[in-house]
Amino acid sequence: MAGSEPPPRPCGRLAPSPTGYLHLGNARSFLLAWLQMRNMGGRVILRIEDLDTQRAAPNAAQQIVRDLCWLGLDWDNQLTPDYFQSNRFPMYQQALATLQERGLIYPCFCSRKELRSIASAPHGSDGPIYPGTCRQLTQAQQQQRSQEKSPAFRCKVSQGTVVEQHDEVAGLQREDVAQTTGDFIVARADGVVSYQLAVVVDDLAMGVTHVLRGDDLLGSAPRQILLYRTFGATPPTFAHVPLILGEDGVRLAKRHGAVALRELRESGINAKQLVGWLAWSCGILDRPEPATAMELIGEFSLQSITREATWLDASALSFFSSR
Repeated sequence: MAGSEPPPRPCGRLAPSPTGYLHLGNARSFLLAWLQMRNMGGRVILRIEDLDTQRAAPNAAQQIVRDLCWLGLDWDNQLTPDYFQSNRFPMYQQALATLQERGLIYPCFCSRKELRSIASAPHGSDGPIYPGTCRQLTQAQQQQRSQEKSPAFRCKVSQGTVVEQHDEVAGLQREDVAQTTGDFIVARADGVVSYQLAVVVDDLAMGVTHVLRGDDLLGSAPRQILLYRTFGATPPTFAHVPLILGEDGVRLAKRHGAVALRELRESGINAKQLVGWLAWSCGILDRPEPATAMELIGEFSLQSITREATWLDASALSFFSSR
């Protein structure tokens, strides 16, 4: 149709948190996110999600860049300070101010002890459903309480707020947010905004159209979709992929041994062996064989990705440890 604008070029992101070294599970999710965009002819941006600076490990961002390069992954942006969440607080504060002006958020003065006292209530993905204790406070009550302590801020969720989405891996998802999380935190009492708000603000500003990440974040999508819609924006297309689990059935962590990319690389493991194993473990390849990320672009298909978690045991490590 004459005058219509072309659709935006697909854009995905690699968004690691510098709280420690990247491990095999991170590597697989980032590999898949990169392959999705390169297969579509889209852009890839790298963003360092160091929102909570107190948890950031020294030099972790530099190590993350080295690990991603070792895997053969690249990105289309310069990793300038604007791509570190710790430098984006003014934009997050502006988003909070917009929500506050529209009456969509309110201060919450509940202590951790008070929140723990409702732990017997049905739990959402981040804990017990918030019962709206501070939602009905008058302005005078809010001002009085704010003299005693700094508040967190919660986003109002109306009863019957149902979010329905088609996840490209997990399938149809439908959630009544009021019944699973209730009014949710968008900023902590210390002023640090929540992950939910920060990633929405960042993805909107950076033109992200596709989000592929681990399915441990599947429960975050409905709240993020609500925020996208609140800002009058179309949510990205989501794809939540299964995790790699340790032998104990829990997602990978330090307790599972040498699964960090840095440790694997320093032990002499070949990157092509590792990338090929990762691709096979999630269904991209029919058998484990050495491959570069670039060689896998034409093999990528969301439909081929396994819907089950991968269990990592000693035998699973034998392929990419052979050199």
